[in-house]
Amino acid sequence: MRILVIGGAGFIGRHCCDYLIREGHTVTSFDPAPYELPAPHAGVRGDVLDATSVRCYVAGHDAVLHLAGILGTAETVDRPRASIAVNVLGALNVFEACRQEGKRACTITVGNHFENNAYSITKSCAERLALMFNREHGTRIAIVRGLNAYGPGQKAKPVRKVIPNFILPALAGAPLTVYGDGHQIMDFIFVRDLARCLGAALLGDHGLYDRIFEAGSGRRTTIAEVAATVVRLAESPSQIEHAPMRPGETEHSTVVADVATLAPLGIDPGGFVTLAAGLTEAIAWYRGRPDAWA
Repeated sequence: MRILVIGGAGFIGRHCCDYLIREGHTVTSFDPAPYELPAPHAGVRGDVLDATSVRCYVAGHDAVLHLAGILGTAETVDRPRASIAVNVLGALNVFEACRQEGKRACTITVGNHFENNAYSITKSCAERLALMFNREHGTRIAIVRGLNAYGPGQKAKPVRKVIPNFILPALAGAPLTVYGDGHQIMDFIFVRDLARCLGAALLGDHGLYDRIFEAGSGRRTTIAEVAATVVRLAESPSQIEHAPMRPGETEHSTVVADVATLAPLGIDPGGFVTLAAGLTEAIAWYRGRPDAWA
């Protein structure tokens, strides 16, 4: 199939492009920063806010994977307009194009949908809009809540992601910063496993467009445990320091996937990469790459 990956130059997007190519599909990455792909695949410069461009590219493909978004929890508290523009209005451009052109799609949303930051609020809004489009307009937009993805290629900044911000200091022997007391419970999914979930939701014959698939491992891990594991696996002398919770984030939160939702996709999370194995691979990748691509 010919698949358009909107946001294909991002961390998750690149892994999704690679996964879909391995599965034998022809992929176009549509992103403000084109991701160069070998022919017959292509990386094109595109803006999700350009409704005409979005529709033109949607029309030329069989299916659409929508990953574009303004990311960040604390990072979006002071910039809600940008988040609303890209995460809501951009998503609407994609959903309307899929409706007009009769194309199937998959959109990614967030596990921490309850948090009051612009990222969570706007991605949850787009999630509900997709459900509305499916019910009222008969679109086929699969919805996947991606939990905390990590793996090779994830940047430590400008959006602060947990794993690279633990691994890079650990490799440098610098302190690791844990916000709050570290008892927040999170569900980490290796990025290649997430790419497989997204691909199955997009291309599978599940017919389930009235519900949400939760792509996570189902494993409950505290942030303090992750920090300690990174220090151990990196064989680092780093110490762990604590700082106040960041704006837009919830102390003592629990964000864990309901993995039963993956069953209709034929995916058994028991086969996912374990956190220890995933961290080991990520640590190996980050060595010598302080300015890694995302």
